Amino acid sequence: MATQDFDSIVIGTGPGGEGAAMKLAKAGQRIAVIEAHDAVGGGCTHWGTIPSKALRHSIQMLADYRRNPLFQHTQHQIEVEFPDLLRAADGVINEQVRTRYRYYQRNRVQVIFGHARFLEPDLLEVRRPGGLTDRLRAQHIVIATGSRPYHPPELDFSHPRIRDSDSVLALPHTPRSITIYGAGVIGCEYASIMSSLDVKVNLVDTRDRLLSFLDDEITDALSYRLRQQGVVIRHNETYRRVEAGADGVVLHCESGKKFKTDILLWANGRTGNTHDLGLDAIGLTPNQRGQLDVNASYQTALPHIYAVGDVVGAPALASASYDQGRFVGAHIADGDCDWSLIEEFPTGIYTVPEISSIGRTERELTASQIPYEVAQADFKSIARAQITGHTVGMLKLLFHRETLEILGIHCFGEQAAEIVHIGQAIMSQRGAANTIRYFTETTFNYPTMAEAYRVAALNGLNRLF
Repeated sequence: MATQDFDSIVIGTGPGGEGAAMKLAKAGQRIAVIEAHDAVGGGCTHWGTIPSKALRHSIQMLADYRRNPLFQHTQHQIEVEFPDLLRAADGVINEQVRTRYRYYQRNRVQVIFGHARFLEPDLLEVRRPGGLTDRLRAQHIVIATGSRPYHPPELDFSHPRIRDSDSVLALPHTPRSITIYGAGVIGCEYASIMSSLDVKVNLVDTRDRLLSFLDDEITDALSYRLRQQGVVIRHNETYRRVEAGADGVVLHCESGKKFKTDILLWANGRTGNTHDLGLDAIGLTPNQRGQLDVNASYQTALPHIYAVGDVVGAPALASASYDQGRFVGAHIADGDCDWSLIEEFPTGIYTVPEISSIGRTERELTASQIPYEVAQADFKSIARAQITGHTVGMLKLLFHRETLEILGIHCFGEQAAEIVHIGQAIMSQRGAANTIRYFTETTFNYPTMAEAYRVAALNGLNRLF
């Protein structure tokens, strides 16, 4: 069997793989990318970020329509099922696939569909659909295979009432009730989505509060909002067993609690996609979560093999994965990289309403004994929020009492993931350019949500004097 030679090979076409491939192609390398799915884009495009956020957008539009007094006389005529809302995401997914495939074509990157497996440290076998195999060799290889939902071995995920965050997108109908086990980002997003469809939701949390990495005030606001939407939240629970039958599924917890609903959504943990890659043949051993350990340059124990994205663990964000891929591409092409990844990046959580934050929380600042003050703007007082009807939420800035340096930005409300970038840009400045005074001395368009920064900054400065 003939072997094709490349400068570099990338396994996976999600954000991390795409970032690496594009950077290497721009550097003039001969590149191949290998994709196990039948279309490029990875889990981000097909099962994760894009479909779930498109679903959330459709539900938000439906909620806005139902709330708008102009359409009160037709509200009762709108009956939308879960699959109808999912179909609205198909066009977005297809366009994303076409766009990304054009990137590879335009940059002369060879796309090979099939399952990759290491035969030697620099040699891969690719099993194509239909049984054909190819052999590819390269000086450098980037593993960007992503992750999948964790499946406890004792749970039968082939049962139609037991779903994970991938298979929930194939629900054939809107369930009347759902229990979500795991209250991380995915669990909270789906609790918010389902409750907006008037589904009865049990959100079972293994910890003592939701999303504990966020600012406490933000998570308190999220908990309050979810409960207002009818979500029943149970903290500090651990599952004992699951009992699935024809008439429902029962989650049994160690505390003795039982939750019987139409559907169980398992949203507790993810596993790196390193199975069946032949890593044992080359001496690489994933950890118990299926993730690969890497150094600061994203090199594995074999320096010519890199790993990026979800397969290396946190932060497991599409935005960060893409940057990791670009970093690795530069490192391979130049032997070094003259730029580094940012230490602080924003998190975006697409609940209804959404959450975004960057920087430190009040809890962290207090523990570090840093003198800080709070600047806050409630969306209910912002003209643009009043116009759009999205008055639930707030923008919260944490800043140093003496230097006025911005230390953290936390936003809960419509467009939070967009609003946070304004503050991020100022936080990235050095010295006097990064102070809360920037927002009081800058003119914002009116009415806009960005005006919340001016309102918050004035609020914070008033607390000092």
